[in-house]
Amino acid sequence: MEYIAAVFAETGPLAQALTGYKPRAQQIEMAQAIASALESQQIFIAEAGTGTGKTFAYLVPALLLGGKVIISTGTKTLQDQLFDRDIPLVRNALKVPVNIALLKGRANYVCQYHLERAQLEGRFMSRHDVHSLHEIVAFAKRTTSGDKAELGSVSEMSPVWSQVTSTRDNCLGQDCPFHRECFVLRARKAALEADVVVVNHHLFFADVMLRDEGAGELLPACNAVIFDEAHQLPEVATLFFGESVSTAQLLELARDTRMEALASAKDFETLPKCADDLEKVTRDLRLAFPPNTGTNSRMHGEALRQNKEALVGLERLGEAIEQFNGILETQAERSEGLKNCLTRSVEIAARLGRWRNDADPNLVRWAELFSQSVQFNAAPLEIAEIFQRQLASNPKAWIFTSATLAVRDDFKHYQSEMGLNEAVTRAWGSPFEFAQQALLYVPPNMPEPNSPQYTEAVVSAALPVVKAAGGRSFLLFTSLRAMNEARDRLQQIFAAQNLRYPVLVQGDQPKAELLERFRALGNAVLIGSHSFWEGVDVKGEALSVVIIDRLPFSPPDDPVVAARIQALNSQGRSAFMEYQLPEAIITLKQGAGRLIRDETDRGVLVICDPRLISKGYGRRIWQSLPPMKRTREIAEVEQFLKAK
Repeated sequence: MEYIAAVFAETGPLAQALTGYKPRAQQIEMAQAIASALESQQIFIAEAGTGTGKTFAYLVPALLLGGKVIISTGTKTLQDQLFDRDIPLVRNALKVPVNIALLKGRANYVCQYHLERAQLEGRFMSRHDVHSLHEIVAFAKRTTSGDKAELGSVSEMSPVWSQVTSTRDNCLGQDCPFHRECFVLRARKAALEADVVVVNHHLFFADVMLRDEGAGELLPACNAVIFDEAHQLPEVATLFFGESVSTAQLLELARDTRMEALASAKDFETLPKCADDLEKVTRDLRLAFPPNTGTNSRMHGEALRQNKEALVGLERLGEAIEQFNGILETQAERSEGLKNCLTRSVEIAARLGRWRNDADPNLVRWAELFSQSVQFNAAPLEIAEIFQRQLASNPKAWIFTSATLAVRDDFKHYQSEMGLNEAVTRAWGSPFEFAQQALLYVPPNMPEPNSPQYTEAVVSAALPVVKAAGGRSFLLFTSLRAMNEARDRLQQIFAAQNLRYPVLVQGDQPKAELLERFRALGNAVLIGSHSFWEGVDVKGEALSVVIIDRLPFSPPDDPVVAARIQALNSQGRSAFMEYQLPEAIITLKQGAGRLIRDETDRGVLVICDPRLISKGYGRRIWQSLPPMKRTREIAEVEQFLKAK
């Protein structure tokens, strides 16, 4: 593997292409191990600590060894970064003629058919939405990709996007009048012709299950699949190996059928009336469930079985769909739109029927409550066997890498979850000097996390640390409720004590904008929940403290978590030690990883949860974190921060 080491050498191609590049032994070893796995078509799991440079460690062998490679990332942001920056940089440094393509889910591409419909129907109420529609129309005329990420002037959260993009349900396929200009098909074609295709985990699994977006075609043809941010795979795979159906889909189906009937079957008044009936039964079903108050957004198990009104509503909905399908079938040949509505309706009926049939012991069923709709979900209790079948049917190199896959260098939990028991595993620690760069502080005298005053105690413990750092802090919470309570309390204290640290809160602005403001302000306090625990990179002085409110155990009332706990305990095993604790450790490592992002960074990690000290398993948790010096003395924290 000398040719790999030569690329990473002090005078090698990467050093010439990157300003300030320094060889790292961990990165070179990891790149050589991945090259070996690619050559021998191994299943390989690699944990690489922060600062290892894992992206280049897999890109160099992937580009040098040739063949077709799929790279799947955790987020669309990382996907764009790989496609726009990292892969072109490595390709140019290595001087290899590699074609790359970016493939996203169809909801990311403007659909010419739905864009034209949106213009004709004029359904937008606000002036702002009308302006956004005009911008998208102009964008569609000049873009070659149709990727909405290229149109920064229209927010990704704009309601207009859902009207001008297609879904698997409402895409007309080859019958679409804009079939030749389709941006989704253009992206698929580019992906089929490329040497390296960049996707994200959601798209990868949606494609594997649905054969919908193109990766289903790509998989048999490629030589290797590389999963970056692979710690996210169990959750994503669980989502996509299950299925769901919602009342919102049914309301959309009824609406689209009425519109298509108006355009193509005006003389048949029974069809729109039947769509009205379907809509009423669907809305009545939502009313059979309690309102979503934020604390009861999910119903499963006995609570679901005892909701007699909902069970009757589901029965009536099944009858209404059957009647609707019978009438729609008599008119479907009159237009492609009506034919598409029938296809959608038959599929929805099948999914709803499978959800109501509680026969599969490996499926967990639950209802997710939203303000205007209810979604019926089913997910597998275990994904290992399902994923093993994917590996067996597509023999090739499979690479799984992340900064957080192991518990004290032990990969058994991850291997068991994913069905990767035969995989080769390696772990490389961070090249950063954590013993000098970071301090772990566990505040004394904290109440138990289930105490009603716990979040207030977290804010009180955090305050002297935030003051000592001059702001420059992340406060990361395990729930939105705790995050909001902490925001209110912290703002009150800052006002009362005249502390002029800007407070930035998740949800007030898009994530990227919040991070940009945080960096620019230099003394801000950012309060966030789950979306800020990972994929966030703030180097330098702007971030000196990361405060975590409690150990991130999955909520036991989560339907899948609850079912897995019950299944393990019923087998005489310890669900806590085998499942809940390893999951919490991997998540905690992600949150802690926000602190030290560069070899010159220094900072304090504050974990407020007293269980880190009081419980026997606490030792296993902190031993899985980078090797920081530990303290329970605020004076030592203040001294450490003063020495920056």
